[in-house]
Amino acid sequence: MSSERPLEHRVAIVTGSSRGIGRAMALRLAAEGAAVVITGKSEHSTERLPGSIHSVAEEITSAGGRAIAVHLDVRKEDDVATMVQRTVDAFGRLDILVNNAGALWWKPFLETPLKRYDLMWEVNVRGAFTCAQHALPHMIRNGWGHVVMCSPPIGTEPNPGYVAYMTTKMGMTRLAVGIAAEHENDNVACNSLWPVTLIESLATINYSVGDRSMWRSPDILSDALVEMVTTEPRQLTGRQLLDEPFLRERGWSQERLDAYWLEGPPPEPVYIDGRAGSSM
Repeated sequence: MSSERPLEHRVAIVTGSSRGIGRAMALRLAAEGAAVVITGKSEHSTERLPGSIHSVAEEITSAGGRAIAVHLDVRKEDDVATMVQRTVDAFGRLDILVNNAGALWWKPFLETPLKRYDLMWEVNVRGAFTCAQHALPHMIRNGWGHVVMCSPPIGTEPNPGYVAYMTTKMGMTRLAVGIAAEHENDNVACNSLWPVTLIESLATINYSVGDRSMWRSPDILSDALVEMVTTEPRQLTGRQLLDEPFLRERGWSQERLDAYWLEGPPPEPVYIDGRAGSSM
């Protein structure tokens, strides 16, 4: 019986992976055997923003995994092109792209300066577009690939207090379903992934969204991600996935799902409706 890990020969890029949810995803992919490219703008850890692309890459390599750190501002196409080229130069291929990098502003519409909206559009939508556009040719050449957008299902909720943010996040989901339709015959999948509960992250901490008793570990998203990218691309594409329902679909028991709560399952779990809950 082979002991080879399911992503042993795969190469993944995770944008925005110096901390939080992106870091958790990168570490999980590496644990399953993937070579991982850690990207972001944080090259040095600070008291306000602990962690850096280099510290996460070192976590992986010190555990025997394969990783490199690449500075990336997703708003700059030259940065994106360099990131993809360095990935291919280092590991010979590119199989998985996780568009996790994000900008957020959780304020009402009239309290949202245009420059904040522009920033979210440039990072969340244009950044994901640019990264996918540079990554896809390598996946098509390999005849295998997964692109994952960290964004919510497209819905009709009004999202008061998050209008600008959710407009851009749902733009990412429109990219996901469109790319999926155009590249299904290339055996390249594109899906979106989003939490159904509050997730421990800098966003929930800094914006004081609930407290630890209401949060789940980002590991629930990392496990859902691994389930996605270990599936044959043609068998899972064009879907707008939520972490818990997807893991249930894949056979996760209630006991396994309950283990993600930081302080045990709350008496009345708070399920989000797309308004908040993630720094994605």
